[in-house]
Amino acid sequence: MQVIRAMTFNIRFDNPEDGERRWGYRREMVASVIERYHPDIVGLQEATWRQIFDLRELLPGYGFCLKNRVWDDTCQYPTLVYRRDTVECLGNSEFWLSTTPGVHRSKDWGSAFPRMFSYGQFRIKEIPQVVTAGVSHLDNRSDRARSRQAMMIADWYKSQDTPCIIMGDFNEQPDGNVHSILCSSSLEDTWKSLGFPEDELAMTHHDFEGNPDKGRLDWILVSPHFMVLNGEIVRDSADGKYPSDHFPYYVDLAPKDLS
Repeated sequence: MQVIRAMTFNIRFDNPEDGERRWGYRREMVASVIERYHPDIVGLQEATWRQIFDLRELLPGYGFCLKNRVWDDTCQYPTLVYRRDTVECLGNSEFWLSTTPGVHRSKDWGSAFPRMFSYGQFRIKEIPQVVTAGVSHLDNRSDRARSRQAMMIADWYKSQDTPCIIMGDFNEQPDGNVHSILCSSSLEDTWKSLGFPEDELAMTHHDFEGNPDKGRLDWILVSPHFMVLNGEIVRDSADGKYPSDHFPYYVDLAPKDLS
């Protein structure tokens, strides 16, 4: 059975106010988590262009979906990363979660920041069919903006004709409107598929302290084409220091029938 491992990882942007938690102190830890758990596809959130290019150097076995991206110093880019020895990228694109999705850094509905959805098509080398993956980071302040952003992702998903994996930091607990919007379109929440409880161990934001405090914000959603075999929230640390203020989360997926 061919297993696809997908990971979502909010790596925390390089904030000058983070002191010894700044990116320069964490980048090797972030790379080592990805290397240790060897996901086939990773969805990163909050990655600035400098962080992305750092990880490209630290992870030579991984490819980064960056085609046609407009770079600037202010953006935090949701970014797809794939393992070169198991996955081939067939193409990628992205759009802004706004009423003008083709306009760089556009935002609407009271969104505090511009939000993007990045997606790509991949061939898992042991599987003859295409898998589509997407990643996003929804707004952290406006309920209305999050809901409208989720609607755009749901509409994109409904237009796809391949098995889909959607990853991200949705900035909302799974009892909210965003989860309802996305999962009403036939997407399945992998955490719920595994029967895991919504308790403290499900929480993914921990503010670099290792003690989660904001609920399960980081999800991996899949189309009905997949069986969810296993999943884990990764709580790795080194000398009491964590690679990010979010725990990464990965799942192992097996295609039911990609014919």
